[in-house]
Amino acid sequence: MATYSKQLLSGTAANGRNVKVAATATAGTLIHTAVAGASDMDEIWLYACNTGAADVKLTIEYGGVASPDDLTEVTITAEAGWVLVCPGTLLQNGLIVRAFAGTTNVININGYVNRITA
Repeated sequence: MATYSKQLLSGTAANGRNVKVAATATAGTLIHTAVAGASDMDEIWLYACNTGAADVKLTIEYGGVASPDDLTEVTITAEAGWVLVCPGTLLQNGLIVRAFAGTTNVININGYVNRITA
């Protein structure tokens, strides 16, 4: 029977605080490194907010940097509050989630991982 445990994103600062997206191009700011191996999985939930005064394009690099295969792009409206940008998608084998934005240091990302172990 599978078990689930809620985990902090591995790229967060201490105690699960926001990850500030500093990168403006690939390779992006580290958000999370998925569980190693092929039997367990991470269900990843990410939310982004824009603390700046202008809308900003955010690119999520999900498991790699190939375009368009690994990229998700979304414009985060200025001061809109938390926006869901990764709706519980699965990742494993130590693959990495990174992010970069059109403007440095105005996008914050937070969320959690449901680790599913076989």
